Amino acid sequence: MELNLTKPICFFDLETTGTNVATDRIVEISVLKVFPNGNKESHTWRVNPEMPIPPATSAIHGITDEMVANEPTFKELASKVYALIKDSDLGGYNSNRFDIPLLAEELLRAEVDFDLKKALAVDVQTIFHKKEKRTLEAAYKFYCNKELTDAHSAEADTNATYEVLKSQLDRYEDLENDMDFLAKFSAHKNFADFAGYIHFNKKGEEVFGFGKHRGKLVEEVMEKESGYFGWLLNADFPLYTKKVLTRIKLRKLNTKQ
Repeated sequence: MELNLTKPICFFDLETTGTNVATDRIVEISVLKVFPNGNKESHTWRVNPEMPIPPATSAIHGITDEMVANEPTFKELASKVYALIKDSDLGGYNSNRFDIPLLAEELLRAEVDFDLKKALAVDVQTIFHKKEKRTLEAAYKFYCNKELTDAHSAEADTNATYEVLKSQLDRYEDLENDMDFLAKFSAHKNFADFAGYIHFNKKGEEVFGFGKHRGKLVEEVMEKESGYFGWLLNADFPLYTKKVLTRIKLRKLNTKQ
């Protein structure tokens, strides 16, 4: 089935120096632009990240420091990338949580004001997770290679859940065997920023999701503690998080006028 488009959509993928949205950089970007009439336009660029690529990361995507040493920096490519995507919606795989946030950071570093409100974002991974079977029976079969014969019995489900978690810890080396880590890793929050530092509460108000002001309204904290806002802007937080904080601050100032 062909996509029903009213405007172009750019499917894109990034290869990067790592997974930290605030500090890692793009080493390769590929964009497939699909137009409403079915025409396609494709571009791929290697990028000099201006920082070393960790060997463990190179082992995953195969791109080394030597391979990008003479490639343009993202700042040099930013205008081309922005020109390609600025009139389009965006599509990717796990793109809402990683590729779009990191691309936004790179564009902001290159002084390109990338505003997500102008684009719809379609994450194919999320569709996959919502549509395919994600039941406890499926997880028990996948992780433990066992059939859950008494599914939806409270005792059977409880024991199976315990076994699945232990198997997940065995399978994934990056999962820490620590309840605080696992609770945060498995949480689903409604974030105001990409990185999850600013959450929405049940009323749709922005609250801090970290630090000494966790759970407090951002507007109230910044009004009572102006120095904290200055610290946040100068600390090592993602640029998009800082942009959201600045927008909240300006919104508060405008309501006072």
